[in-house]
Amino acid sequence: MDEKDKEKIQQAVTMILEAIGEDPKREGLIDTPKRVANMFEELTAGYCDDEKAHLAKTFDVRSTDWVIEKNISFSSTCEHHLMPFFGKIAIAYLPSNKVVGLSKLARTVEVFARRLQLQERLTNDVADAVMDNLKANAVIVLCEAEHTCMTARGIRKIGSKTATFAKRGEVAKEDIDTVIRLMTV
Repeated sequence: MDEKDKEKIQQAVTMILEAIGEDPKREGLIDTPKRVANMFEELTAGYCDDEKAHLAKTFDVRSTDWVIEKNISFSSTCEHHLMPFFGKIAIAYLPSNKVVGLSKLARTVEVFARRLQLQERLTNDVADAVMDNLKANAVIVLCEAEHTCMTARGIRKIGSKTATFAKRGEVAKEDIDTVIRLMTV
């Protein structure tokens, strides 16, 4: 995000403050437009990142057993309300003789989480990235998140969570059941 874009955000935030009846020149609000612009730069940093860069370095392995990375914490921003949602993602993949460093899976989650998002898209984006970039035989992604657009406003159901699931490749039902059990332990 360049300075011109940050200036636009600052102007918009000033207008919002005025529209809700606040004085943008009040002591506590003077720097708020600048802080919000910096916040949006951070929250949308995924647009300037590329999952391919994180998933490019692989290692040869002889095993073709499942690899599972779970409890990958994330926060993202809902594209409908510009409010945060946060949770955990588990990624399981069946390698095709190549694996990636485990931290790269978490970095891949961050690439997509740091964009305006829908949880369903986030889950699918991660599954597609792992499948396509690692040429995996199969991928399963499980995402569970709490959405502040449901907990802090609207219906206000604190603690409610949404689960989404994506599968790529051919996976036997008994393997799906086993992998999901391992992903959620």
